[in-house]
Amino acid sequence: MNTTNILEFDIILEKLADFALTEKSKTKLLQLEPFLNERECRDKMQETTSAVRILNSMGTPPIASMTELDKILQLAEKGGMLLPDQLTIVCSFLISCKRMKNYLNRSAFLNENISAYGDAFYTLDMVSDQINHAIRNSTVNEEASPELKAIRRKIEHVHSSVKVKLENMLQGHKEWFESGYISMRNGRFVLPVKSKFKNQVPGTVMDTSKTGGTFFIEPSSIGKLQGEFALLQIQEDNEIRKILYTLTALVDSHIQELKINIECMETLDFIFAKAKLSMDMNAIPVPVTTQRKMLIKQGRHPLLAENSCVPLDFQIGNDVRGIVITGPNTGGKTVSLKTIGLLSLMAQCGLHVPVAEGSIFCMYSNILCDIGDGQSISENLSTFSAHITSIIDILENVSEESLVLLDELGSGTDPAEGMGIAVSILAELIEKHCLFVATTHYPEIKEFAENTDGIINARMEFDRESLKPLYKMQIGAAGQSCALYIAQRLGFPAHMLIRAEKEAYGKNAEPDGNLHKKENEEKKSKLRVHNKIKREIIAAPSCSENFHIGDSVRVYPQKLVGIICKEANEKGELGVQIKGEKKLINHKRIELIASASELYPADYDFSIIFDTKANRKARHNLNRKFDPNSIIEYNDEI
Repeated sequence: MNTTNILEFDIILEKLADFALTEKSKTKLLQLEPFLNERECRDKMQETTSAVRILNSMGTPPIASMTELDKILQLAEKGGMLLPDQLTIVCSFLISCKRMKNYLNRSAFLNENISAYGDAFYTLDMVSDQINHAIRNSTVNEEASPELKAIRRKIEHVHSSVKVKLENMLQGHKEWFESGYISMRNGRFVLPVKSKFKNQVPGTVMDTSKTGGTFFIEPSSIGKLQGEFALLQIQEDNEIRKILYTLTALVDSHIQELKINIECMETLDFIFAKAKLSMDMNAIPVPVTTQRKMLIKQGRHPLLAENSCVPLDFQIGNDVRGIVITGPNTGGKTVSLKTIGLLSLMAQCGLHVPVAEGSIFCMYSNILCDIGDGQSISENLSTFSAHITSIIDILENVSEESLVLLDELGSGTDPAEGMGIAVSILAELIEKHCLFVATTHYPEIKEFAENTDGIINARMEFDRESLKPLYKMQIGAAGQSCALYIAQRLGFPAHMLIRAEKEAYGKNAEPDGNLHKKENEEKKSKLRVHNKIKREIIAAPSCSENFHIGDSVRVYPQKLVGIICKEANEKGELGVQIKGEKKLINHKRIELIASASELYPADYDFSIIFDTKANRKARHNLNRKFDPNSIIEYNDEI
């Protein structure tokens, strides 16, 4: 799947094409691609802006649909004869050209360059007047030529004479006929004669009914008139063809002017379609620059309902070349990625963008995306394989002028290995000097962003009261998946939460400062947001006697979460287990999060948390009987 489909730009192009009336303009709009020349991009943006101003002041322009017009002109060029319907289409087009010329001339007071197209149209009044004179209601009018008028008068006279003779026969011998109406067979006037009276009506049998009960006979008495009528019809047809060929030659003699008019109309249709899309989306023109920076203010995803879409504020560039977005599932990370990419594509195509004033967009040589799981049964691709395949392709095509968008970086495989791959990808993108935005859940990637020049964290905000995402991005701070917090709020058992926290963070201890120097510790402490349980009960600093084994506590200044594993000693130091490691920490640095009585049953066995599996088994065996081979190790004592 290419970038256009991933970012749903193809849907934008379909909406854009729906505003066009001509087939060629629709096709061109569906094939619209980002401009790679800054001046051309700005000119196209200004073109859209001019069209919006004219639309707002003058109303909808009289664009002609021009259906089949190209084929009609090709037929005229080849020496064919245009039919009345086709000539009517040419005439309607010329009338639309005249109206468009007047429309643009009246818009000249706006001083927009588009108004100059009015001078390019040829009105060709003489051509439209002659077609209008000769063609009425898709037929050749008898006023088209004196000859045609005379022929049709004679046809009318002969028709009247034939009708009088046949009606006299019908009235004189009603019993001979199936009905009292004159019929036509093979272009000839006939009477419906009953089979038993067929010999009573001299003439020529032109047809019979399916049952054979009725004979359609042309009476001999009107034979001469019928012959005269047929001859007049031939003369009429010849005269009509003569008129049509004359009009076709007239059209052909102005073929170049007509083609210029078509080109102008298609160009205006193209431009005004962009303006109509802008007005439909409440979009505005934005500056587009080759400088490596982008600023989105109150950006809206154009395919989301405006009244339900939370605007996006986003900034990248200058010293920041990459942003890592974190936050809860369904928090809007993917939508934010798509919004950034989609609005960038629109701006670089010269389209207005649904943002607030002050936004700035950057030009890119290409926008590269890995969004979605990419699974493929037919190609035997797993989620991880699809991600890696896509990222390999991205790395092969990325340059300094690229924008790279990566969703759920490192997902779909073992977390430890996925994290490592994710960090290596970000490091490679930094080396490529491109702009990039990535989403992730890995805390190690958040740390990497905090400790690496050129990358910063961002998070999608989350309402802890309603447990609902706010779809707002905050740049400069890492977010959390909030899984443990959500589980707690929904009633997940407290002792299972502690176990979950221990399993989550005890096995992923963070290295001490191996990515940065000591002077950056203050910055790290402000930016680092760990994926831990957030309690609503925050106790004031307590004395050492107020802590008990099993209490969940927070240790300052690192704000690490731990569990009291040993009562206070004479120095006021408490034993605290943090990420599987037991430490002695002064009680003044410890803050109570939740007491053991809130988290565990009264008879809870804390050795499950603090002791090794081997020690617990040995103690259990000694309680049953003496075993000289049982060994209990205390090498983890503090």
